[in-house]
Amino acid sequence: MKSNPMLLRVLVAGVGCAVLGACSTLPPYSRPDVAVPAHYAAAPGWSDAAPADQTPRGPWWTVFNDPELDRLEARVDVSNQTLKKAVSQLQQARALADYQQAGFWPSVTAGVAQSRARTSQNVLGHSLAGKTVPDYSAGLSASWEPDLFGRIGDAATNAQANAEASAADVEAVRLSVTSELATDYFNLRSLDTQKNLLDDSVSAYAAALRLLNQQLANGAIDASAVAQAQAQLESTRTQATDTGAQRAQLQHAIAVLVGEPASTFTVAAREQALSVPEVPPGVPSRLLERRPDIAAAERRVFASNAQIGEARAAYFPNLVLSASVGLESTFFAPWLSAPSLFWSLGPQLAATIFDGGQRNDTLKRARAQYDGSVADYRQTVLTSFQQVEDDLTSLNALADEAQSQRRASDAAALSLRLTTNRYQAGAVSYLDVVTAQTIALTNERTAEQIDARRVIACVQLLVALGGGWQDTASALASAK
Repeated sequence: MKSNPMLLRVLVAGVGCAVLGACSTLPPYSRPDVAVPAHYAAAPGWSDAAPADQTPRGPWWTVFNDPELDRLEARVDVSNQTLKKAVSQLQQARALADYQQAGFWPSVTAGVAQSRARTSQNVLGHSLAGKTVPDYSAGLSASWEPDLFGRIGDAATNAQANAEASAADVEAVRLSVTSELATDYFNLRSLDTQKNLLDDSVSAYAAALRLLNQQLANGAIDASAVAQAQAQLESTRTQATDTGAQRAQLQHAIAVLVGEPASTFTVAAREQALSVPEVPPGVPSRLLERRPDIAAAERRVFASNAQIGEARAAYFPNLVLSASVGLESTFFAPWLSAPSLFWSLGPQLAATIFDGGQRNDTLKRARAQYDGSVADYRQTVLTSFQQVEDDLTSLNALADEAQSQRRASDAAALSLRLTTNRYQAGAVSYLDVVTAQTIALTNERTAEQIDARRVIACVQLLVALGGGWQDTASALASAK
């Protein structure tokens, strides 16, 4: 069998290009350095961290042991529209990554055609002048661009890094939505407790007002005591109404987060003591590695680095190998016979000689974008440490506030009892009773509000740590 020299030369060129495809203009990449503290100021036993968001998070809200909250959080993945949008963006990024990966493979097309053509009879020197010629053809054509200088590989790396960043964005959105839901839920439960406290106070004040009206009718007291009691009753009713309105707004916000119309969604009122789970002592700041926003920022730095590689590759020529084969005949009968065979095979090398500086400007832009991505990454890390410090400080301060406020509430309750006894003994006016009642009610509400702030600060700490501290023992042990 006689060999075709042209075919051999093309095959040799293809092998050479495949070898040269190992060359790449992609700059070496390493995660940008960032200054991190050796420990947190509010928790000296904690150590430093670096991004590793693949560590399992688990349902972080289960540390509160609230079945109703667990049920609501489970609906976020199913119905929340913000999260669905983030997932759709992730799917787009993954599709683009697959599209860029497909660039490593040749493209093949196939076609079948039938046509009739007539050449003008007035064309001189044309053998087909004035004739109508039918044409039957079928063929395959293929083209392949070897990744000679890494342009395709850099584009695929860029797309894959952006897809990974989008996956981290989904986790960041999920973390944000679930934390917002938990915050609204605990605020709602706090308002339930405050509403019950106000309703009980309204009932007590109404009973006291009826008693004072009887005493006024009997001439035992003057009208000022009745007026004071009436003012206190209506003021407390106003507070109860306002608390109910705030609760309704929080219920509407929760409805949106779980993907249900506010008009059809309800959370049954329930008085509930809010308890703060204990933050395990010595939890390492390695948990900060799981923050998805840090992972997304780091992946975008890597994607920007790949863009520099793409911009560098534009300075080098592109090589395209193409081939085609098929059957073509003027008559249909011999169309499928060997003489109808045609084929072509050959390389094409093309390079841009002059573009007015566009490639240089593109490279400058890619480098500037990389610098911006590095700054975003470092700022994200610094902000994350600030958030953890803030939340730890808040938890420590609110724990002290809760203790002092409970003592204040107990003292106000004792003062109310003593003042009521003195009033009944005729030693003080009813104004003193009203004042003592107002102080006692205010202190009880303040104590409940501090408890809610403590729980919410705990939620924020769980989120700042990247999604809780549970389900990490094995991961941390394997990392040692």
